[in-house]
Amino acid sequence: MMSSLLLPGGVLLVGAIGLVNNPWFRLSLAAVNAYYAAALVAGLLLAWRFHSTRVFFTLIVLLLSARALSFFSGAPPASAAPAHMAFAALATLLPLNFLAFACFEERGFTAPSLTSRLFLIFIESVFVALLCRPDHVGRHNVLTSTFVNSGLFAWTRVPQLGLLAFSLALLCLFLRFCICRKPIESGSLWALVATALAWHSGGLGADSTAYLGTSALILLCSLIETSYVMAYHDELTGLPGRRAFNQLLLALKNQYTIAIIDIDHFKSFNDTYGHDTGDEVLRMVASRLAAVTGGGKAFRLGGEEFAIVFAESSAGAAFEHLEGLRETIATSGFKVRHRLDRRKRARSPQDRRQPGNKQPRKRAPRAGASVSVTVSIGVAEASEKTENVDQIISAADQALYRAKKSGRNRVEAAEDKRLRAGAHSRS
Repeated sequence: MMSSLLLPGGVLLVGAIGLVNNPWFRLSLAAVNAYYAAALVAGLLLAWRFHSTRVFFTLIVLLLSARALSFFSGAPPASAAPAHMAFAALATLLPLNFLAFACFEERGFTAPSLTSRLFLIFIESVFVALLCRPDHVGRHNVLTSTFVNSGLFAWTRVPQLGLLAFSLALLCLFLRFCICRKPIESGSLWALVATALAWHSGGLGADSTAYLGTSALILLCSLIETSYVMAYHDELTGLPGRRAFNQLLLALKNQYTIAIIDIDHFKSFNDTYGHDTGDEVLRMVASRLAAVTGGGKAFRLGGEEFAIVFAESSAGAAFEHLEGLRETIATSGFKVRHRLDRRKRARSPQDRRQPGNKQPRKRAPRAGASVSVTVSIGVAEASEKTENVDQIISAADQALYRAKKSGRNRVEAAEDKRLRAGAHSRS
């Protein structure tokens, strides 16, 4: 969790803070503006190409906020009444927009999706414009009001209501990341921190622009990270997928062990309890596989089939950890949360063609019932006779087949006397 939270957004932000506060490294305002523009344009183009309205409109709001503050300020620093009001209003609205767009369901660039988001931005733009009219500035002071002893907040230029909005939005985004753990959630969190630093720096000038550019860059990188996750990770279980498995195989050296894992009776489990419950079983098993000891790395190959690779490890050494893993899954238990509606069960074309051939009614399993989930595992290691990785996988598959024929819920080593001796010496 920590690496997915900090990378790449947290690292980019730390780098930006270091550069901004480094007295020996000062970029000109023109260079900083170029950095900001490049990150923003690249982020918008990539968000459009990846059909990510969440990132696209977050960047749009970031752009419009910077332009609005510049427009009402005339020249930095923001000291005039309209500029001061714009600074306070945007300090409150920006974090709320970050949170709103992060929580919106992704529906692509469809007409309803675009209409709702553009309408929200239009209403907010009109609201800020009305607040910043010179003849209305003095009448609206809630955004700039001091609710707590002002001495406690003398360290920042952000008004107290804006600080509250930033704090609440950051907390909500962090909780959302803890639930979803996806790159966009992590990127939105760190991008908002960078935006808060931009407002803390006054909203205008080289430092603020550098932080705004970093905010756009973080969102851009979150899109790239999302593309990587979609290509190399299984969406249902969160484990690395077959492509990541194949890539790891190319980097393996002479000594390694591969285990192929299959969930026992998974098809009948799906037919009995339904596909939603089957998906929960896959997630439960995947979470146990991800925690395998001994340096193993788990992958989902497809369906109910998984693999674990032990780099630089013998089958005998891996056998002990796989046996413990098998026992952990078998003793974990699984509670059925969904009750399958048998009236909605699909019938085969052959059944539909024969009216008299009706399925016997079975009582649907009770929701909350605890069932046992087990796995069978086949293990094979690289040796002088089987140096080709395809041979290792084939040997592990054959061992898995024997494990199922021998009663399932067991670990079986490949039919290599040296492997079997090493494995049984560990059992």
